[in-house]
Amino acid sequence: MASAGSPRRLVIVGASLGGLRTAEELRELGYSARITIIGKENHLPYDRPPLSKQVLTGSWPASQATLRSADEIGRLDVELRLGDPAVGLQSGQVTLRSGARLCYDDLVIATGAAPRRLPGQPADERIRTLHTIDDSLALREQLGQARSVLIIGGGFIGAEVAVAARAADVEVTMAEALSVPFERVLGAAVGARLAQVHRDHGVKIFTGVPVTDLVTSATSVGVRLASGVVLEADCMVVGIGSVPCTRWLDGSGVKVTNGILCDENGRASMPGRVYAVGDVAAWRSPAFGDQPRLEHWSSAVEQARRVAHALTGSDGAAAGPPALPYFWSDQYDLRLQLIGRPELATEVLLIHPPDRPEQLLGSYFRHGRLVAAVTFGSPRDLARCRPLIAAGAGPDAVRRALARD
Repeated sequence: MASAGSPRRLVIVGASLGGLRTAEELRELGYSARITIIGKENHLPYDRPPLSKQVLTGSWPASQATLRSADEIGRLDVELRLGDPAVGLQSGQVTLRSGARLCYDDLVIATGAAPRRLPGQPADERIRTLHTIDDSLALREQLGQARSVLIIGGGFIGAEVAVAARAADVEVTMAEALSVPFERVLGAAVGARLAQVHRDHGVKIFTGVPVTDLVTSATSVGVRLASGVVLEADCMVVGIGSVPCTRWLDGSGVKVTNGILCDENGRASMPGRVYAVGDVAAWRSPAFGDQPRLEHWSSAVEQARRVAHALTGSDGAAAGPPALPYFWSDQYDLRLQLIGRPELATEVLLIHPPDRPEQLLGSYFRHGRLVAAVTFGSPRDLARCRPLIAAGAGPDAVRRALARD
């Protein structure tokens, strides 16, 4: 802690979107304490969504994903310490890998999440996860040389890799342990529709059979499924979810389950002014009575704003009402947009707007109240659903709203 008369100090652990946005929001609100941002990587803070989209396909140079230049960060009056991650936390002090110890008065944890790996996954450059800018560049080079790629996991990272690979005329095989790809996020019905989009573009999809073994040789990498089928390719991408980066907090007293447990303003369950934002944080949701870890770009931005207001003493009303989680993904020529909390749904209805039968809206209801919506190629319908989610509208109200000219 700062001694009497010394300036206050904020340490932000994680040079991420959430970490950088917290610093920016604080400065806008007049926060004058010293700010230090600690980053694990040697890169300036960058945006992660383009890594599986524009950077992977080569339509963007990697530099275009950078959030702010060094000069822009300097103008924030922020000290940026890169390539020296936090490895420990005690009350009032963060320890870095280099051995340096940084004292703080306020602490924001924004360390994100790391990709899950297959059990026994070897250190083989032909088997990759996609999380960092270096991962994206390495995979882009690999797809430029490969004839085939095997994707383990039928979620959005895997789907966007499949899109990039098919654009490069690489054969794609996807293996998903659940009965339908995208089922965890979108549900079975909408997931099946999106899976068909991939099949229509030549992706071979195996579902309902988990991986039991890795199979590697000098010429290929692959897996054996529980059914006995062996799938092989020139390279492999593992996209089976993520785990919050909290191991460095062991012994600190910060309560962690699936992420750092926080109240509805991001304050962690630890003495002092300690907050968490982004993929590492599990914020309490008064509206639904749960504590989700929301891995969305929009959620990190929203949480940074609310934490900045909390640290500067503003009340919740000043921060505004919580925003709905939002996500988008380009699947070939189809723009998918998702808003709300589909994982809470007890019922999913597929609605084809009458004047646009080729388009689809998946509406997600929890005990008769709309909690989320996903659209395939229809941003207008998504915009119509925003107030309906806020109002907890029922199925009939959703159908009437979508039937408007």
